[in-house]
Amino acid sequence: MATGKINVSVENIFPLIKKFLYSDHEIFLRELISNATDATLKLKHLTSIGEATVEYGNPVIEVKVDKENKRIHILDQGIGMTEEEVKKYINEVAFSGAEEFLDKYKDTGKDAGIIGHFGLGFYSAFMVAEKVEIITKSHKEEPAVHWTCDGSPEFTIEPSDKTERGTEIILHIAEDSTEFLEKTKIRELLVKYNKFMPIPIKFGTKTETLPKPEGAKEDEPAPTKEVDDIINNPNPAWTKQPADLEEADYKSFYRELYPMQFEEPLFHIHLNVDYPFNLTGILYFPKLTNDLSIQKDKIQLYQNQVFVTDNVEGIVPEFLTMLKGVIDSPDIPLNVSRSYLQADGAVKKISSYITRKVADKLTSLFKNNREDFEQKWNDIKVVIEYGMLSEDKFFEKADKFALYPTIDGNYYTFEELEAKIKDNQTDKDDKLVVLYASDKDAQHSYIEAAKKKGYEILLLDSPIVPHLMQKLETSKENLSFVRVDADHVDNLIKKEDTAISKLSDEEKDSLKADLEKVISDKGYTIQLEAMESSASPFIITEPEFMRRMKEMQRTGGGGMFGMGNMPEMYNLIVNTNHELVSEILNTKTAKKRERLINQSLDLARLSKGLLKGEELTNFIARSYEMIK
Repeated sequence: MATGKINVSVENIFPLIKKFLYSDHEIFLRELISNATDATLKLKHLTSIGEATVEYGNPVIEVKVDKENKRIHILDQGIGMTEEEVKKYINEVAFSGAEEFLDKYKDTGKDAGIIGHFGLGFYSAFMVAEKVEIITKSHKEEPAVHWTCDGSPEFTIEPSDKTERGTEIILHIAEDSTEFLEKTKIRELLVKYNKFMPIPIKFGTKTETLPKPEGAKEDEPAPTKEVDDIINNPNPAWTKQPADLEEADYKSFYRELYPMQFEEPLFHIHLNVDYPFNLTGILYFPKLTNDLSIQKDKIQLYQNQVFVTDNVEGIVPEFLTMLKGVIDSPDIPLNVSRSYLQADGAVKKISSYITRKVADKLTSLFKNNREDFEQKWNDIKVVIEYGMLSEDKFFEKADKFALYPTIDGNYYTFEELEAKIKDNQTDKDDKLVVLYASDKDAQHSYIEAAKKKGYEILLLDSPIVPHLMQKLETSKENLSFVRVDADHVDNLIKKEDTAISKLSDEEKDSLKADLEKVISDKGYTIQLEAMESSASPFIITEPEFMRRMKEMQRTGGGGMFGMGNMPEMYNLIVNTNHELVSEILNTKTAKKRERLINQSLDLARLSKGLLKGEELTNFIARSYEMIK
């Protein structure tokens, strides 16, 4: 037996490993299984090129939990190590790597983004073990080796009687890590990190029911047998060529990724590139709600089929983090801080590639089956609108397939919409005015008034629409979006001709004074307008600019208006040509005039959805009195 000292300048590196990686002890299993996988794949490569003379066979990686003896065993049938290789890779490379790693990050600790990232390798075993043994036999004709280390720089190395090729790692679990001796915990970690590893992983056995033999009685139980419990799928869909997969394969893989998700995805995008970087994966468009906050962190990032994280910020463009699926790339740097990750050249290229692939897929879906695309629009619009807002390159492509639905259920691209409305909805300044509603029911009376004018009204109700309209107005010439309740219908699209008021200037001044006296404390800006006599006498509007800024503030943004809460601002437009307005002006008693004004104002507030609580109760009671 030989003994030795690991050549590191940090006197005891293991407490340091525990200190800086304290929050993520569970990744030891991922790391050791990754090493076992690498050893097995190396053997596969060597046998394929004739450099290893042994038979590759059908190797598995096995994990065993021995709770009684407080041990975890991880066994592979891979390339194995000779004594010289153990000395080199375990005593020198692994621990010098550990020292360098900790020296680099010891001042920043967790903030450096090292937790849960690769680069920890074999020595992560000491996060949970007080002693680690390696029993290994190389594929070469050399004796097996038994290496032992108890968490200090000292180790022992001696011959072993192991006869089968491969490596067994034995972890003697420390007192503060006994949770890892629970089989349920280990199974949970295997499923989390190693669900799609390329080598089958065995964890115990399971009972399999066999077909009943011919002639067996009905009440006779079916025979069973014990089989290896392989907990992973070594050949997940994203590792295959798109040409080898059917639609059913993609849906089946979606259920494998999200077993608790019962809704089918709307469609998928298969990523497959090997230059200038290596990237594979499948992204799915799920049905999306308008709540942006609950959608994220559903894309899983893998590196060579090993799960890394479901925080793909910086790798996937922000607007696509609402999708689901898998991305696998060996080219993403993982043992560095996130700020470096986002600045990394390969990462930026990956992000651009994913954006382009998504845009291309949406373009082809739109062109090949527009009817189906329209049916799915409401379920995917949030992602597309968000993308148009945040990524200029995506905006350019999406401008050709983004849809603008109308109140009546028709869908137009912007180009189609422009052609349809330009004759009727261009104002006196040659500006195209796009009218829209955000709530069909709440804005019903305004919608009907605009329809009578022959105007087309869009239904734009997603939370980021105010931001997107701002973007469209700045990126296209002579364009304005106006909500149908932003002004009286005659003022929504200002033409040259204006109605003539029946009231003289003196009568208008008198009317305005009467109105202000009654509603001075209600917070309305009173505007007297000459409109058709059939239009409502009192109309409440909320200025487009102010309302939009307020909405943008709610969903983040709004520029200089984001500094404080913006007040509610409403205009009260009074139709000077309506007979009720004339009656208010000509009423002899102040009491009746006040009653008519309050009743008319409350009717306008009711139409706008602003009459609530005690005021609504009083209005109803007052209305019944008037009927009597």
